[in-house]
Amino acid sequence: MSSPKTIVLGVTGSIAAHRAVDLTSLLTKRGFDVHVVLTADAQRFITALPFKSLSRNPVVTDLYDEVDDWQPVHIRLADTADLLLVAPATANSLARLAHGLANDALSCIALALRPGARVLLAPAMNGKMWQHPATSANVAVLRERGAEFIGPEAGLLACGYEGLGRLWNIEEIADRASELLRPSVAGPR
Repeated sequence: MSSPKTIVLGVTGSIAAHRAVDLTSLLTKRGFDVHVVLTADAQRFITALPFKSLSRNPVVTDLYDEVDDWQPVHIRLADTADLLLVAPATANSLARLAHGLANDALSCIALALRPGARVLLAPAMNGKMWQHPATSANVAVLRERGAEFIGPEAGLLACGYEGLGRLWNIEEIADRASELLRPSVAGPR
C-alpha cells in the first residue's frame, strides 16, 4: 500500500479563512496527509487549533516554528509536498508568490517546493482587487509557472460588494486537489 499524498494547505488572511477548516476536514477524510500553514494575517481570522485537530498534524504558524529534527519545517514540507494548495489566496499572497518573496513560512515553502509538486490557488478577495491589473499580472506569471487557479466565483462579498471574488466551493476545491494528485493526471511521483 502506498503512502498518502501530502497536501500543504496555505491559509491566508481573508474572511474566507474559516472555510479552510472544512476544506482540511474534507481532504483528511479523503486520505490525504494535510499540513496546514497559517500566515500571520490568517491568524487574525482563525486559530490553529481546528486545523491541528482535523489534520492530525502540527500547524505551521511562523517561519521559525521549532521542530523536533534539524531540518527547518518549511524545507521539510517543501520537500514532501505533492500539492501546495492555497485557499483562500489573497491578492497579497498571490503577489508574494509571483514575485518570489520569502519572509514567511508559506512563501518559503512555495519558493522551495520540490520539482514535480503541483500548485493550486483558490483566490478570495474584493472584486476590484481581483480585477486590478497588478493582480491580473501576478495571476498570469503564476499560470505561466504552472500554477492552476480555481475561482474566484461571483456573489455577495464580505465587504458588501456584489461581484467576482468569493472563494470557490470547498467541495469543488477538494475535488480538483484530488484530481491533480491522481497518477493519471499528475503523472508518476
